Amino acid sequence: MEIREAQEFIEKTYGDKDRARGIHANLVWLGEEVGELFKAVREDVGIEEEIADVFAWLLSVANVLDIDVESAFRKKYLSGDPPL
Repeated sequence: MEIREAQEFIEKTYGDKDRARGIHANLVWLGEEVGELFKAVREDVGIEEEIADVFAWLLSVANVLDIDVESAFRKKYLSGDPPL
């Protein structure tokens, strides 16, 4: 699956709910999932699941903000010298 396909899946599945929730609430959920990822890494359990959750919420945030994640990544990291 390509990043674009994943983003489209999240949009089709959760887009209406994400927009109704609003950007700030979506960011809170993303932050909570990042916290859960920290805990999973610390305890060495459920890391893959938490990475998937963080990625899904990042895509939700990007969808609400109308940002193409794949395009943004390419622009930032694949066009010339990558940032430090």
